[in-house]
Amino acid sequence: MLDLTPDRASLDPIETASRDEISALQLSRMKWSLAHAYENVPHTRAAFDAKGVHPDDLKTLADLSKYPFTTKNDLRDNYPFGMFAVAREKVVRIHASSGTTGKPTVVGYTAGDIDIWSDLVARSIRASGGRPGEIVHVSYGYGLFTGGLGAHYGAERFGCTVVPVSGGMTERQVQLITDFRPQVIMVTPSYMLSILDEFRRQGLDPRESSLKVGIFGAEPWTNSMRSEIEQAFDMHAVDIYGLSEIMGPGVANECVETKDGLHIWEDHFYPEVIDPVTEEVLPDGEIGELVFTTLSKEALPMVRYRTRDLTRLLPGTARSMRRMEKITGRSDDMIILRGVNVFPTQIEEQILKCDGLAPHFQIELTSSGRMDDMTVHVECTAANASEEARTASGKELAHHIKSVVGVTARINVAEPGKVARSEGKAKRVVDNRNRT
Repeated sequence: MLDLTPDRASLDPIETASRDEISALQLSRMKWSLAHAYENVPHTRAAFDAKGVHPDDLKTLADLSKYPFTTKNDLRDNYPFGMFAVAREKVVRIHASSGTTGKPTVVGYTAGDIDIWSDLVARSIRASGGRPGEIVHVSYGYGLFTGGLGAHYGAERFGCTVVPVSGGMTERQVQLITDFRPQVIMVTPSYMLSILDEFRRQGLDPRESSLKVGIFGAEPWTNSMRSEIEQAFDMHAVDIYGLSEIMGPGVANECVETKDGLHIWEDHFYPEVIDPVTEEVLPDGEIGELVFTTLSKEALPMVRYRTRDLTRLLPGTARSMRRMEKITGRSDDMIILRGVNVFPTQIEEQILKCDGLAPHFQIELTSSGRMDDMTVHVECTAANASEEARTASGKELAHHIKSVVGVTARINVAEPGKVARSEGKAKRVVDNRNRT
């Protein structure tokens, strides 16, 4: 793979600033953000008052722990625009979640918010190894989902040529990659695997493609999957992190020269990690739930937003700003199976150990009497499609899951192409347990 380390002179000054300089900027911006939210968002004012705190009580960054959390339910309870801190007429764009588990969460942006978002995605593309003038193939979904437009505006801001393909139409994706020869692709990692399958189906060598860096986000993925993609395409695979409630993609990004966790763009987002049960702030280095306070958002300032994502904070390396470890899972999609905590990423890691299996899978949860059962639906590779090979692969995977994860799982090894493919965020868990 090419050495894509950015020229240090091209970085924003804050990326190499001292911790004291970063902390001073954060404190100044945090004071503004808390006051902005308190003065303009009735929900925030009521939450602060109920806890007996005021924006003026913030004297140090550590004082943030005195303030109340914001949750996804708060956004749903104030649907659609009740959490906005500016007049609706000042909001130039609205995004929203799918709302599959209730009312959608609605987020808004001022023109200033869009500018900052574009700048931070541009910074993320540079950190990933992209360069101005290159072609960026955007396979994130467009529309109310923040991925497509967030990547699009950032790539344009960085001076790139954007191919706004969106998700789906995998055969056409491969055709455009082959014909237009982009250097960068921005896509969910699970859909990149579908693109890889299509390359092979068409008899094309993915290592001969023009792609030199993939910027993957919107779902947890493992270092094992990184290796799989990098080896298949002979390109760098870099992690990007974001969520709509805080901004969208570009809240944090890995640096291509180290790939050792995602540097949080701390000049605009202040991170904490808490114990998801006690809600106490944990010291850097301990795993817990990630919490963000926005420092510059105008339309939708967020105070201590509980992301439900599980990670830990680490010191900076390639940049001065702190890193977050790759997301291991979410506190609200953790599977508790017969007393054992299981995350889909753990299952994925075991699948990738098995040479006879493809990295497409889905976990089905069912009940038998009072006990819960887990079935892993996975598919074989084309070279291991015989019944004997599939049986052997299933036994191998069951052994890995039992010995490493600590649970017994049924394994259904299907023929190639039989497990549902993702054209956006992968749906890894299907819960068919009887809860009556």
